[in-house]
Amino acid sequence: MTETRTISHHAPPPKQHQNGHTTTTATATTTTTAAALDDVFDASCEGKEGPRQQMELVWRNIVLMSLLHIAAVYGLTLVPSTKALTLVWTAVCYTISGLGITAGAHRLWSHRYKASAPLRVFLALANSMAFQNDIYEWARDHRSHHKYSETDADPHNATRGFFFAHVGWLLVRKHPEVIEKGQKLDMSDLKADNVVMFQRRYYLASVVLMCFAVPILVPWWFWGESLTVAYFVPGLFRYALQLNATWLVNSAAHMWGNRPYDISINPRENRVVSFSALGEGFHNYHHTFPFDYSTSEFGWRQNPTSAFIDLMCSLGLASDRKKVSKEIILARMQRTGSGSNKSG
Repeated sequence: MTETRTISHHAPPPKQHQNGHTTTTATATTTTTAAALDDVFDASCEGKEGPRQQMELVWRNIVLMSLLHIAAVYGLTLVPSTKALTLVWTAVCYTISGLGITAGAHRLWSHRYKASAPLRVFLALANSMAFQNDIYEWARDHRSHHKYSETDADPHNATRGFFFAHVGWLLVRKHPEVIEKGQKLDMSDLKADNVVMFQRRYYLASVVLMCFAVPILVPWWFWGESLTVAYFVPGLFRYALQLNATWLVNSAAHMWGNRPYDISINPRENRVVSFSALGEGFHNYHHTFPFDYSTSEFGWRQNPTSAFIDLMCSLGLASDRKKVSKEIILARMQRTGSGSNKSG
């Protein structure tokens, strides 16, 4: 089954909330399960933000992230002396690990198209190569991000500033609202996925293998790259670069760019983020239509993840892609958008 399910019915005007978010209940209900509503904005957290919680620093994460980025900068200095095959391998690992986040944890497991067992296994391994928390935790945080966007229940609430949204949220204890609301999300679909739960059970071992052993040992073993270069370039530099590309979706794409679909929310269309994060920078569209598998109205344009998913569908390895019709997109742009789409 390779067809795309197009959502084309008309939705009533969205309800406006005091922080600028709008709900799209009518369009969201076109998905097949009640659990799918967990990626639609819920205003229940609004008005609860009082004085900011005093942040409790997680020093282990601060030290590890600092050391990683110092090592990545050193890896960058080694690039001129790196063999050409190793640079190609670094790009391959970057792409594979990126797909583990974009086509895997994000579009498959957070927003629900369907994938066969072999594809789910590949994406789970790719996700371990990305080393950004296991699939279950990543998807839970992402669903919270959509359902409670830019409130205290949003794990990387961008109203707390660029640094917090980018990496700071990983360096402090989670806000109690994030924990409380996250526990209420319906995660039954992921609990029933044997691939997701297997990866969660053996996550650290899979990370050692996929994020470090494979990227480092392949160039050393097969074409004689030095272990030092292999460790710092396809290993740590690639890993840090991939982390920051993903983090830019949470930070830069919530602050810079245009808002052609809904001007009342902060997520933006950001070309730089789309380039670095394999198509995840069409963020105003994504928060307006979170169930659209492509996260964009433009198909493969600046969106290699959509091309990958479409290829998997053509091979019979994926199905049930949900796509918003042009009619609904245009109506939404006219009703809530900025009046222009420079990403087009």
